[in-house]
Amino acid sequence: MTYDELIRKSPVSLIEFYATWCPHCQAMQPIVDQIKEVVAGKIDVYQLDIDKNGDAAENEEVEATPTFIIYRDGREVWRQSGEMDGEVLLSRLKSFM
Repeated sequence: MTYDELIRKSPVSLIEFYATWCPHCQAMQPIVDQIKEVVAGKIDVYQLDIDKNGDAAENEEVEATPTFIIYRDGREVWRQSGEMDGEVLLSRLKSFM
């Protein structure tokens, strides 16, 4: 599946660009796992390792990890990099549902 297909698969998608060696990404992992459970069936959540998905990271101009991007109908509507509170990320997602 291409990146374009991923972001168009459902009306709202969350993409996290991360790296396995990134301590901030590791800190966000349990939060992302919880968010996946909360939004299951409503929002697709994808985690892309920048070391394995370098082309997508470059095309999306990802400069830091983790970077979270929300798409609505295939169009980027929100982006933020770094660690954040799970409630902030969840409320952003819900605002685009």
